[in-house]
Amino acid sequence: MKRSVIAVLFSTLLFGCTASSVWSASSDAPKPAPATYVGNEVCQACHAPQFEKFATTLMGKIFLRSPRNEMEKSACENCHGPGSNHVAAGGGKGTGGMITFRKGSGETAEAQNEPCLACHQRGVQTYWKASTHANRGLACVNCHTLMEKTSGKQLTKLTEVTPFGINRAEIEVCGQCHLQRKAQLMRSSHMPMREGKIVCSDCHNPHGSPNPAQLKQTSVNENCYTCHAERRGPFLWEHPPVLEGCNNCHEPHGSVNDRLLKVTDPRLCTQCHIHTRHPATPRPLKPLSPTIGPSVFAFNRSCTNCHSQVHGSNHPAGKFYTR
Repeated sequence: MKRSVIAVLFSTLLFGCTASSVWSASSDAPKPAPATYVGNEVCQACHAPQFEKFATTLMGKIFLRSPRNEMEKSACENCHGPGSNHVAAGGGKGTGGMITFRKGSGETAEAQNEPCLACHQRGVQTYWKASTHANRGLACVNCHTLMEKTSGKQLTKLTEVTPFGINRAEIEVCGQCHLQRKAQLMRSSHMPMREGKIVCSDCHNPHGSPNPAQLKQTSVNENCYTCHAERRGPFLWEHPPVLEGCNNCHEPHGSVNDRLLKVTDPRLCTQCHIHTRHPATPRPLKPLSPTIGPSVFAFNRSCTNCHSQVHGSNHPAGKFYTR
């Protein structure tokens, strides 16, 4: 029994001495010196292909040829951070504490976005930190690329080279996440986005906005009026659904009905106008009664054949938005 107690005490003492020596060795280990800037030439020596591609981009031309301040003179290290520790470690992925932007790097979206926001924090990027995309953890590199010249907005996608190729690239980038909207663009009635005449950012600000749905204007109607100014008014006789919102009747991203209507005319109108001066059954197959013929809705299959000014009328007799 006495020998067992002595053995336990000896083991405890030995473990304590070992742990103390290990702790002392680890605490005495030299910490890496703060990283310093090494210059673009050092980066180019190892990363020549990437350096040549970067030099053709707009940002590369500014940083490498005509920097406007000391920060821009750092070029590569301006975004990736000082590279002295990376060089001292012999290079390689994940060494030297460099900021990387590749997929699966382990960097958080905030860490990857910080170098970008150091310069791009005004203008369209003003509301970025409060935007839906930022709140969902998107990084700038999910949509943009800097190491290769692709388009005017440095987007990660580029379709076939055509006069409208850059515009279609933006739709491809947004369509990576917004699959429903991309599918709506393929419908028979659609905004001219597939043709490259307008793009998503003509209506939305992907970097954030104080308006609903990240709209560039204060409301849906104001967005629509930037192109459809003839619908703005003011009108003597105003149609209430139009004032509330164009999307009461129209699906702006695409529809199977004419004029981007959510429901085919006349069923769109009969959602509100059920018993207003006309029978309520649209397009009946037989007369409503021996004395009443087919519904007036059947006249060329549309309410707007008579009520053509549905967005508003300035005619003194335009209470019913007729011709």
